[in-house]
Amino acid sequence: MNLLFFGSSSFSVPALVSLHSSISCVVTKKTKPKGRGYLLEDNEVKRAALSLGLPVREIGSFKDEEAAGLGELKLDLLVVVSFGLIIPRWFLDLPTLGAINVHPSLLPKYRGPSPMQWAIRNGEGKTGITVIRMSERMDAGDILYQENVRLAPEEDAASLSNRLASRVSEILPPIVEEVKVKGVGHGTPQDDREASYTPIITKEMGRIDWSLEATEIIRQVKAFVLWPTAYTFLDGKTIKVFKVEPSHAISAPKSAPGTILASTPAGIEVSAGAGSLILQEIQLENRKRMAASDFARGYRQISAKLFT
Repeated sequence: MNLLFFGSSSFSVPALVSLHSSISCVVTKKTKPKGRGYLLEDNEVKRAALSLGLPVREIGSFKDEEAAGLGELKLDLLVVVSFGLIIPRWFLDLPTLGAINVHPSLLPKYRGPSPMQWAIRNGEGKTGITVIRMSERMDAGDILYQENVRLAPEEDAASLSNRLASRVSEILPPIVEEVKVKGVGHGTPQDDREASYTPIITKEMGRIDWSLEATEIIRQVKAFVLWPTAYTFLDGKTIKVFKVEPSHAISAPKSAPGTILASTPAGIEVSAGAGSLILQEIQLENRKRMAASDFARGYRQISAKLFT
């Protein structure tokens, strides 16, 4: 069987590894130049595929000459895990057995590019994994498999991504084996009336608004820990916030939102629009990530200062 695997992010790698013995070729998004030297850096999917001895093709869009060449392959099955490009109808029609896609949400809820982040940001108690029969509409194909995943209170986008990626690597091989025999089934149609869509995450979404409730700020930090990372300003300098926890104070002093209330071994306690929270790991611009308590000890007269 000729199985073509599409993936471009670290989330794709465990699935790639679990299916590698069945994969004929791996397709990933073409890497963009990075840094002042505009150097090209292979993405994790390409590195993993090459280490497994699999051929790799990189495309920037389906208008590329390289993408057109993919149409010449004799395809049986297409498996897509976090690829990052919309796959056109003409290509979805090529595999003889069909095309399947893995989405880390309980479709039709949280269609789009950032379902894990927004499930955390919105305070959901659960999310999930959905395998769909692909259609030309984004994340709208018939559901072939779905399972619920509980969101732990301490969950952030990094830990959730790792956990779901690992689970995807477990569920995909038996699904692929069944498809080899039966082809891609029709599945259960999604109810578009229940669909919701996740927006592309922008850098501005990471800026902390201290007038919000403490619980909402905590969800923001956890949702955007990978990118853009929640951030605020202290004395005109950018502070990135990587880890927080709720304050256990019975009641916070009445202070302006963003006021530093105390520095303790647990971290830096900050007032919010309602309640307070403790910053545990932060990073001052041009410095290393560190425990907030260590940062506070080296910052003169930090108490009563204001994050903005």
